[in-house]
Amino acid sequence: MITSSCVDIKDMSCIEECPVDCIYEGDRKLYIHPKECIDCGACEPVCPVDAIYPDRSMPAELTDDKEDNRVFFYEVLTGRDAPLVSPGGSMRTGPIEADTERTAALPPNPAAD
Repeated sequence: MITSSCVDIKDMSCIEECPVDCIYEGDRKLYIHPKECIDCGACEPVCPVDAIYPDRSMPAELTDDKEDNRVFFYEVLTGRDAPLVSPGGSMRTGPIEADTERTAALPPNPAAD
């Protein structure tokens, strides 16, 4: 899962390291598809803001980020007609140019300056 620490940063190093193309680009942050990810951990050490956690060991205080990641794939995002569900890799979709309501409403990330 990618936490809200990624908002407005989108370094993209994790996308370059991902061997299965399961990291998708939203408008303000990146999202990992939970069914496409193989839990290899290649993305975690390259994240400059430590925003990536394995689903099974995500700290309890970040459960909102876990739900936000689920919403990105399984609910209809603003400006879209249907949920993404499982598009089969971010190379097929390109940037989604949408975020969840929660992510879109977050204040600007001061670390992005």
